[in-house]
Amino acid sequence: MKKSISISGAPKPLAPYSQAILIDNTLYVSGQIGIDPFTGAFAEGGPEAQVRQIMQNIQAILKEAEMDLTSIVKVTIFLSDIKLYDAMNTVYATYFHQDPPAREAIAVKGLPKNADVEISCIAVRFPEKEILSMH
Repeated sequence: MKKSISISGAPKPLAPYSQAILIDNTLYVSGQIGIDPFTGAFAEGGPEAQVRQIMQNIQAILKEAEMDLTSIVKVTIFLSDIKLYDAMNTVYATYFHQDPPAREAIAVKGLPKNADVEISCIAVRFPEKEILSMH
């Protein structure tokens, strides 16, 4: 069964798409940019602040689906300039201390609302028994 996730704790979509779609135990989170959902403005402080806001937005969406950052298995990161890679990576690394998800980071010509960074991800809700047997 397909369920659309829409919460106030993450920015409203800028176009016709859902914040996330949950199918069975898999959550597909749409690309998030560094907009504060309560002010509608970009997080202040440059690309690093945008990455922190994006991760907060993603965490809010994951929570709605009864997941957390450890549920993420795949991340795609879009950068408006590859020169932002190190700054993004420094902040991103603080969210994944152990067994980080698979990921790619791509520089693109432009992002919605002239964002510096956009991040999407796929998360899976694992039954407890499977998680324990994997370690």
